[in-house]
Amino acid sequence: MRVVIQRVKYASVSIDGKVYNKINSGFLVLLGITSTDDKQDVDYLVKKVCNLRIFSDENDKMNLSLKAVDGELLIISQFTLYGDCTQGNRPSFVEAAKPDIAIPLYEYFISECKKQIAVVKTGIFGSDMKVELLNDGPVTIIIDSKKGSV
Repeated sequence: MRVVIQRVKYASVSIDGKVYNKINSGFLVLLGITSTDDKQDVDYLVKKVCNLRIFSDENDKMNLSLKAVDGELLIISQFTLYGDCTQGNRPSFVEAAKPDIAIPLYEYFISECKKQIAVVKTGIFGSDMKVELLNDGPVTIIIDSKKGSV
């Protein structure tokens, strides 16, 4: 399982030309799931996402977590995080989990985040979504449950 975390001033997701969900200051989380992932991968990444200290403290040091700043989460499923471009120029997505595996893990990820973060919003799994954000910093962190930080 892989996440791309972007610290944002705001973010929104639109579906069919209409804003579906939006957040204020917090994290935009792009979530990719592979066929070998399970609940342990989710638990690892939920802990990392909710406790990642990349907000500035009073000394302007990245030292505060999403929870500490009452930040919000926007979680977007993104199978393309498992795009493999090692052969040729067209990505292969064979490593991305099929919906029967990915949807329950995606839903579990959301439910576990909601236990820790007051405001958790999402897109719609498998939809054609347009994501807008104002990256704060910019700060972008990639974490893979099998490898740690990338």
